[in-house]
Amino acid sequence: MLPRTEIDGHAPSAAEVLPAALVNYGHVTVMQVRDRAVRGLDLHLARLDAANRELFGVGLDGGRVRDHVRHALADTADATVRVTVFRGDGGVSVMVTVRSPEEAVATPQGLRSVVYRRPVPHIKHTGTFAQIHYGRLAEREGFDDALLVDHEGVVSEAGIANVLCHDGDAFVWPDAPALPGITMRLLDRAGLGARRRTVRLADLPSFAAVFVTNSRGVSPVGRVDDRTVPHDTEIFERVTGLYASIPWDPL
Repeated sequence: MLPRTEIDGHAPSAAEVLPAALVNYGHVTVMQVRDRAVRGLDLHLARLDAANRELFGVGLDGGRVRDHVRHALADTADATVRVTVFRGDGGVSVMVTVRSPEEAVATPQGLRSVVYRRPVPHIKHTGTFAQIHYGRLAEREGFDDALLVDHEGVVSEAGIANVLCHDGDAFVWPDAPALPGITMRLLDRAGLGARRRTVRLADLPSFAAVFVTNSRGVSPVGRVDDRTVPHDTEIFERVTGLYASIPWDPL
């Protein structure tokens, strides 16, 4: 039955869950698993290792993570897997949660802008209260997620995704403090050829297309606040086709 959670390869006791529940200090990666394979597995493992060194002062062995993910999956072939790393009573613990698989939606998404930037934005950490809060507020207003901007309207990222734009000539990632997402890095590695430059909130409706990218894949953006954002089918098919060409790595 899903969802299913294990800590260090076994079903956790209440005592083992308490450190993660009570101390909001740890790091995360989320991956889509299909036929027991993952896109960009090396990037997920490198993300976990780098964050662990920065937060806890020690590396995190990729083989250990893979063993725990495989064990938690059991006979499940397709899933959403979240790996959360935190300091338990016996040292660094690896918690794996297995949920139903998710796919990016092809319908244009709505983003509600909010003045906020994540602390320590280069780490996918567990401090997500503000992202959840602003995301829920956005949903109450009929949007799909929050769009994070600074006081000058400079775009950094969405609440749970990176933002990708196309200016009519080339793809553009906003040049602002943000999480280097795995899908972002996979698209760059596959030859997206995206530039990095400052993107402002007021600029978004003038782009040929805008997208959000995360572990689910790539989705188009159709509106930001009360303004419509163009949807270009050809550009959308180009970026989703590139993403679909990325190989899957066996766990």
